[in-house]
Amino acid sequence: MGTFLGPCILCLLFFSAAGHIGISRGWLFLILSEIAMFGGMVVVSVINPELVNQRGRWKKIKDTKQWDKRIMPLFGVFAFYVVMLVAGLDVGRYRWSNLGIGFSVLGSIGYAIGHAFMYWAMLVNRHFEVTVRIQKDRNHKVISNGPYKIVRHPGYVGAILWTLSTPLIVGSAWGIVPAAIAVLLLIFRTWLEDRTLLKELDGYNDYSKRTKYRLLPSIW
Repeated sequence: MGTFLGPCILCLLFFSAAGHIGISRGWLFLILSEIAMFGGMVVVSVINPELVNQRGRWKKIKDTKQWDKRIMPLFGVFAFYVVMLVAGLDVGRYRWSNLGIGFSVLGSIGYAIGHAFMYWAMLVNRHFEVTVRIQKDRNHKVISNGPYKIVRHPGYVGAILWTLSTPLIVGSAWGIVPAAIAVLLLIFRTWLEDRTLLKELDGYNDYSKRTKYRLLPSIW
């Protein structure tokens, strides 16, 4: 339900900030986000229903790392709400910028690839929860197949792609600013999570030697 209503809420915020609903690229984002967010979660719920149920109870989990209780909500605020608010003010109300249609095409491709990569990680990783913790209650094990052969945190790679692609879809240059802040928060979260897993998850140190890079092959 959240992934179905989420795009509607984001677009309501976008059009409210814009001051009118006559922005075709805003409606394009609504369609794309419903397909990617809701459609992708439907696929995951069919193939890996246990994970969807587990992710749905993230607020009830008690052993989330303290630092993630701050970083994860802050990322969500910037990646979803602030991006759409700034983008709406930008392209609708004040028209500070207007990126060409080519950016919308590029953003749509990046948005689709980002969600596909993230959901691929969910399909192969039963431990892909919302918050960072060592899941002792769920027999937490290292996952090394699928996208985890490429990088150690493929879900974050996907999230970075769709976060940066969102303002491009609606044509907002200023929307890239909060998107970039969200990405920096996610990179910092990646570093903290990776450090946690190296210290606390059996087998992760050996896995990190086989899959050397966290987010970008040959870079980091």
